Amino acid sequence: MVVGQGPAGLPLAMRAVEAGFRVVGLDEDGWRVKRLNAGEPCAEGVGAGVGAGALAAAHASGRYAASADAADASGFDVCVLTPPVRMRNGAPDLGPLGSAARRIAPFLRPGATVVLEGTAYPGTTEEFVRPLLEQGSGLRAGDDFHLGHSPHRAEPGNPRWRLGNTPKVVSGVDAASLRAVTDFYGRLVRETVPVSSPRVSELCALMESARAQVGAALANELSIFAAHLGVDVWEAVEAAATTPFGHAAAAPCPGIEDPCLPLDVTYLPWGIRRGVGRGFRLVEAANDVNAHMPAHVVDRLCLALNRRCRSIRGSRILLLGLSPVEVAKTLCRLGARVRAADPRAEDCADDFVVPAGVEVVEPDAAELARADAVVVLGGQDCYDYDLVQRASRFVFDTRGRCRGPNVERL
Repeated sequence: MVVGQGPAGLPLAMRAVEAGFRVVGLDEDGWRVKRLNAGEPCAEGVGAGVGAGALAAAHASGRYAASADAADASGFDVCVLTPPVRMRNGAPDLGPLGSAARRIAPFLRPGATVVLEGTAYPGTTEEFVRPLLEQGSGLRAGDDFHLGHSPHRAEPGNPRWRLGNTPKVVSGVDAASLRAVTDFYGRLVRETVPVSSPRVSELCALMESARAQVGAALANELSIFAAHLGVDVWEAVEAAATTPFGHAAAAPCPGIEDPCLPLDVTYLPWGIRRGVGRGFRLVEAANDVNAHMPAHVVDRLCLALNRRCRSIRGSRILLLGLSPVEVAKTLCRLGARVRAADPRAEDCADDFVVPAGVEVVEPDAAELARADAVVVLGGQDCYDYDLVQRASRFVFDTRGRCRGPNVERL
């Protein structure tokens, strides 16, 4: 059983089916369950590499079904929990994770294995998930059932590294749990990397998230300086990526990524402050830089339109992607007529809210041509960037996808 059929859970469910497991994909969203059972992955699943073909193959095997009823997975051997855990008011909101643990606890049986997969502060598995499972099942972790944690590793759109060939860090609350978690993931991936405890695994997940956030902050600050210097930061990023040592490629982005994703590195400074009473200055500084990028994007767009003798007020702006959503909200406050093309606006209705004043449209040639500015915000591959460049009068590209005389890049 895989709890949560979003960008973490659905690819895992598909890979488990390929490996020969019978999988129930449990999700509280009845609309998503209906779509999945009809063979239609929502946009977040497509973004994570699960297309209609993969879902059709899983259904054809007879080993996959989505459900909103935990009883459909009773008697499970392995359960992987992948619910999103977000920050709220400066602290983790563990509500969805707690709900998932309580739902499956009555169906736990001796010998079963439960794995928390995703970003969590060190101690979440043992201090939060374990008591809920034990209270709801009457069983003891380690003695009666196996429990562990494994970080979710994925880079959407990366054709080289997929779930099956990405090394998987695994952990367990005791030696038997570690063996069980390792055996399970060993059937899904080429290489497992055992660590001594869930706390180590949880910290590993946060370290990887923090590194990505710090790298993005560095690239974002460089993009701000490069604009003042008249340098194309994307050309510099591409050149820097050719070094074979000592450089982890990072590119500018328009701000903190999609809040639907269970990847929030503010866990790390929160966890450090909670555990040792001090802040994590490097990550906090990176978060601050990235949090101010939406305002920088709007400022750059205003300047670009001014150079074209247009004011942001009254201009027709087409956003390709709605993340970070603060860009759309700010443009609306400034009086722009904002349109947006984002597949999540239809496919993830319960997780994704279109801001007031934004009209959702299809990014066809006519819509592109009508816009005073087309702003590439999302990093998805679902847009026809050749068409975007050909049909648009002006493109402001925050993702480095377009080139040409009508394109200005972040």
